[in-house]
This record gives sequence, C-alpha cells and structure tokens, in this order.
Amino acid sequence: MLKFWRTCSTRWLFLANTLAVTCLLGFAIFLQKVLHEDPCPLCMVQRYTFLTIGVISLIAALHGPKKTGTYFYGSLATLFSLAGIGVSSRHIWLQHLPKDQVPACGPGLDYMLDHFPMADVLKELVHGSGECAARGWDFLGLNIPEWALVWFSLIGIWSVLIMLRKQH
Repeated sequence: MLKFWRTCSTRWLFLANTLAVTCLLGFAIFLQKVLHEDPCPLCMVQRYTFLTIGVISLIAALHGPKKTGTYFYGSLATLFSLAGIGVSSRHIWLQHLPKDQVPACGPGLDYMLDHFPMADVLKELVHGSGECAARGWDFLGLNIPEWALVWFSLIGIWSVLIMLRKQH
C-alpha cells in the first residue's frame, strides 16, 4: 500500500477525492428522491461544501499539478473540509438541543431565495432552523450530519496527506 501511495500520481489521488464526493452527493440525492428525506438548510450547505471540494479536486485531477499546485488545491480542499466540519458540528449540536431550545422553523429555501436579500438567506442557512433538529435517516447509529462530519474529516485528512506527500 505504501508503494502505491509513493508511486501514484497526484492526479489519481485528487480524482479519488472527486469520486468520494460524487458518491456522497449521489447518495444524498437518493435519500432525497427515493427515501423522501428532504434536506434542511444546513444539509444544503453541507451538500454545496461537498460539491465545492469535488470541483476543486476535479480541477486538480485534470490539471495534474506539481508541488505548488498540489499545495494550492490541497489547501483549498482542506479549507472547505474544515468549513464542512464546522457546519456539520453546528447541525449535530442543533440536533442534541433540548426540544424547548430548538429554534423555530423558518421559511423554505425557495421562498427565502425569492423574497430575502442573499445576505439574510446565507445567515439563515448557516444558523439552521428547527427543521435542522430532526434526526432523520440513520445508519450504524449515525445520522446524516454525523456521517457528513466523518466524511469531511476523512476528505480533509486525505487532502492534507496529498499535500505532505513527497512528489517524484
């Protein structure tokens, strides 16, 4: 495995990030369309964060960067992974609040986009609402934001490892 790590091109390592994110987003769409698990505002922020990491990683895979480019793309992917960890952590925190402390549900995202200034929409998305406190789908004892936290952490670690890897 170590030999593979040393000999594998940076393109393939970034492509692995892209593939992981594509699978995660595909599963999110499956949950929404097939299992009718509609995403809350924080879920949407997490989806867009995953999408951003995927696009950065795809660009890096297509570019095939050398040392400086690898640091640049790896840093961006790591930065967005950290942002995703923050959003997922906020989401998990909201889910563990006592029922009397859960914020009220706000208007839907479509309504907010049509009627609110973008700054207010972004503020509402990041803060979450009462609908973000619902636990929803569960696998192996972890729900969606907890799995998102796991995957943001893994992708962030992978991105750091790509940056720290000696290039030949």
